[in-house]
Amino acid sequence: MADSVRSPAELCRLLGLDPALAAAAATDGFPLLVPRPYLARIQPGDPADPLLLQILPTAAETVVAPGYSTDPLGEAEACCGPGLLRKYQSRILMVTTGACAVHCRFCFRRHFPYSDGAPATDAWNSALQKIAADPSIHEVILSGGDPLTLPDSELAQLAQRLAEIPHLRRLRVHSRLPVMIPQRVTGKLISWLRGGRLSPVMVVQVNHPAEIDPSVARAFGRLIDAGIPLLNQSVLLRGVNDRADVLAELCERLSTCV
Repeated sequence: MADSVRSPAELCRLLGLDPALAAAAATDGFPLLVPRPYLARIQPGDPADPLLLQILPTAAETVVAPGYSTDPLGEAEACCGPGLLRKYQSRILMVTTGACAVHCRFCFRRHFPYSDGAPATDAWNSALQKIAADPSIHEVILSGGDPLTLPDSELAQLAQRLAEIPHLRRLRVHSRLPVMIPQRVTGKLISWLRGGRLSPVMVVQVNHPAEIDPSVARAFGRLIDAGIPLLNQSVLLRGVNDRADVLAELCERLSTCV
């Protein structure tokens, strides 16, 4: 992550793209951030590459559209405490961090007030107490940002404390890091996911088949081999995966990781 590309000009230089694309980039308080393992899967010289379209800032982002909302999922109303979102009866979401390994241009939380809603590790107590006080909650979702940007030691501690709440059954982790930086899937990660009482589920986000190279497939396979159910959540994106043949190829590529 420390070696990620953060400059549109550097991105265009590395990919052999027209420098005018960098000049037209509009970050609007949401700067470019892309890790190099992901960058290596982008086709050089192709401004319409489906992976590039997901991470390159464009002027179109600043166009005001009728009906546009900075909170499209109504998460402000779903907030039930610092770092907690509640939309469904049996599950609750913890916003563990505001950090991500990549800034996807379509991110629905790019305007999320992380300074108010993502407690630091030492401020998790109130969230855990709220979860423990509600026996109707059976599943906790770790989200962000990206929870896997946090150290495994902190995540293991959080998972252990959640496991001590008797009415919880499942721990779901939403992360794009296994796709962005597949080396993040380590023995330590698998150890704390599998080492507790709660049934673990990992949810990744793959939007295009080109995102799954051999290193990503190995990372997925490692999770699956450890007995961790792996789900994928794709965002339907114009020019990226809005064709039936692309979606079919994506499903086929995902199935080969099993």
